[in-house]
This record gives sequence, structure tokens and C-alpha cells, in this order.
Amino acid sequence: MTQAKRSIAIVEDDSALRESFREALNASDTWRVIGCYGRAESALPAIQKELPDACLMDIQLPGISGIQLLRKLKPLCPNTQFLMVTVFEDADRVFEALAAGASGYVLKKDIDSKLLESLDDVVAGGSPMSSGIARKVVQHFQIPVAEPDEDYHLTAREKETLDLLAKGYLYKEIAHEMGVRMETVSFHLGNIYRKLHVRTRTEAVLKYMKRDPEA
Repeated sequence: MTQAKRSIAIVEDDSALRESFREALNASDTWRVIGCYGRAESALPAIQKELPDACLMDIQLPGISGIQLLRKLKPLCPNTQFLMVTVFEDADRVFEALAAGASGYVLKKDIDSKLLESLDDVVAGGSPMSSGIARKVVQHFQIPVAEPDEDYHLTAREKETLDLLAKGYLYKEIAHEMGVRMETVSFHLGNIYRKLHVRTRTEAVLKYMKRDPEA
């Protein structure tokens, strides 16, 4: 008996690349494409309704970004596995995507040879990443752990800012959630970076998450 193919949606604003993904997946033995979308605004209601097994999603979309879309969809589609594809390789975008609920993250330059393998890995419970991205993630998780008695002296608002950063919120979303101006968020972040002795949001969140619970 032939095994039923897994369903997948594609969210990619590059029409040529989107069609390439569609053809490759429909030609495979394991996947069938149930929808292709060029914008997050059209993908959101459709994916929420169809609940595909997986979703191949570009990070940089016009309008609502892929990360913002992922943050909206993941609670609505908890069983859908999201594989992010992008030209970007910076650690902050990696962390934002993973914090928002991505199961894997592959660079577009690697996708031709790794598309099917990465998707199979995702639905099997793995977290595929391009080697360069995996190295960056490992490097950030190797930030020295705080000593048990170290106290960062963070204020309640600074801790709230960090909690929202850890959830993958963008700066403007943090400002909206906290009911403050962007300048206030920037002020809190400056204090956080100084107190934690870090230079990026990724380092700040990872170091804060490794803190002693009593700190």
C-alpha cells in the first residue's frame, strides 16, 4: 500500500523560487504542496485552515515578516513543522526564528541539495540547520555561565524586556506590549547590555537564561 504524502505549504515572495520549491516537492515521493503564498497576509488564514504537516517559509517577506508570521501561526498550528529558508546568516535572526517556533533554518544557497533531506529531518523530530548557522548557534550557547552568586541588578522592566526578547519579539512589538516608546525600549536594552556585559540581543537572552534562579 502506497504511503500517503505529507502536506506542505510554501511562503516565499520570489515567484521563481516559489515555483521551483513547488515542483521539487510535488515531484518527490513524500510531499504534496497544498498552497503557495507570496505574502504573509494571504498565507496566515490559509495555513491556519489547512494545518499542513510542514511549512517552508522565507524569513524576509514584504509586509509582515516570516518571523512575525511564524509567531502568529505556531500557536494556531502547533503540529506544523516550520522550516525557515533565507539568505541571512546572522545569529540574531537565527535566534528570533528559533524563539518564534521554527524547527529548522536553512540558507537558500544550500537549499538545492538539502531541501528534501531537511524537511524529512524536521518531521522526524530533528532541527536541520546549515553548517554555518549551526556553528553560530553553538558559539552563542558557549557564552560563559554566570557564577551562582552573580547579581545583574536588573529592574522589573529590564527583566520584562528580556522575557519578550526571549520570545522573539521585535523591538517595536516590545514597545507595544509594554506600552512604552521605542526610545524607552532602547534605553532598557542599553542598560541590559551594560549590566550583562554583552553586545547583542542574542547574547543578552542566552546569558540571562543561564542565570542562577535566585539572581
